[in-house]
Amino acid sequence: MDNELGTRLRAARTRAGLSQRQLAKQSGVTNATISMIESGRINPSVGSLKRVLSGIPMGLSEFFADGLLDQEQVFFSKHDLIEIGKGRISYRQIGASLKTRKIQLLHERYEAGADTGKVPLTHDGEECGLVLRGRVEVTVGDRVRVLGPGDIYYFSSRIGHRFRNVGKDVCEIASACTPPSF
Repeated sequence: MDNELGTRLRAARTRAGLSQRQLAKQSGVTNATISMIESGRINPSVGSLKRVLSGIPMGLSEFFADGLLDQEQVFFSKHDLIEIGKGRISYRQIGASLKTRKIQLLHERYEAGADTGKVPLTHDGEECGLVLRGRVEVTVGDRVRVLGPGDIYYFSSRIGHRFRNVGKDVCEIASACTPPSF
């Protein structure tokens, strides 16, 4: 029996960070069923497979997508960055999908006067950044500092924070946050 289905299931389960027992519990099937599918001893019906995948969660189309078995991308060119910002602030993300990643890396670009807004941002996790060029005012809680090239910030993202380009030139930052928040 061809075991492509079992190999795909193991890859999807591993990428989701689940053990066989955890997937079985989350999908409502037995651990033995997961084990037998992954080892190629049984070939589940479409309905059974959908039930198993609901524990990841993942749809059938994503499960059968060609890239599931490929290794995760390791190297990126500047052309691989995905724009997820808008307006006067550009957030270019490293990698199209962060489903299996624990860190989000961004190349941020703030036009002169650009601001993340008067309402502070908050989310779970931590973030840090290195100012590459320009000047940015970073507010974290009640602390405010203007940073320039080579300066770094690092804080708990649960604390309200804001970024504002206070210079006359574009400001660029290489930043990271965990877990991915965009």
